[in-house]
Amino acid sequence: MLNRKAENDSLSIATRRAFLVGGGAAAIALVWGHFHRFDNDRADAAPLDLPKTVTIIQFNDQGQRTGKVSVPPVQKTEDEWRKQLSRESFDVTRREGTERPFTGANLDVHDKGVFRCICCDTALFNSNTKFDSGTGWPSFWEPIARENVVETRDSSLGMVRIAVSCRLCNAHLGHVFEDGPKPTGLRYCMNSVALRFAKA
Repeated sequence: MLNRKAENDSLSIATRRAFLVGGGAAAIALVWGHFHRFDNDRADAAPLDLPKTVTIIQFNDQGQRTGKVSVPPVQKTEDEWRKQLSRESFDVTRREGTERPFTGANLDVHDKGVFRCICCDTALFNSNTKFDSGTGWPSFWEPIARENVVETRDSSLGMVRIAVSCRLCNAHLGHVFEDGPKPTGLRYCMNSVALRFAKA
């Protein structure tokens, strides 16, 4: 029998291959079953050591840049986030969970506009970079501004991925992968419940 590490390595390779050849329903089910987690143990985690200020780029709903600001990061208690967010949005953004594929309201949105952080309304993605990845989650080939997101190494589940979060409020958004379309070759695979679409 394979040990846990070998099993995770095998799953990672199989998942990558499945997505590269078309991302069928079986691959989606495999990924969902392995990656879905609502980290209840994170509720008692120590507060993050956030910087005193962060710099973000502001955009209107037409996707036009309106300025650059340096502001204190948004910090709220767990109870305050729970009151503001739906249960699933809280689990994803504040606990690093993953929504079920093909269920998000933003999956099939292709209107002109901007996808904003559900927690703090920071502009994150322009609709003109959205594409159908076949994975069941909203996907983009680049963020609206590199300043507005943070990418960190995620070595959970026995593999290395790059997690993406909102710079202003540290909301977990999803992960970025190197199997996207031109011009970047990247796939920012985001949770729909972490985003609010603002139509232009």
